[in-house]
Amino acid sequence: MSFLSNNVGTLDRALRIGGGVLLIGLAAMEIVGPWGYIGVVPLLTGVLGSCPAYSLLGFSTCARR
Repeated sequence: MSFLSNNVGTLDRALRIGGGVLLIGLAAMEIVGPWGYIGVVPLLTGVLGSCPAYSLLGFSTCARR
């Protein structure tokens, strides 16, 4: 399995993107502290469809072929 292969399924991607945008938005509105900008990580993994941690663990949420 390649390190940056597509290993994030559709529902997982949607949840990552939504959660990332929510965290970044809350941090920008100063509702949560600056740690909320960690939402960039799930946002990027959701947009790219690849999670390096999943690759290291040999895990995938994509539909089986």
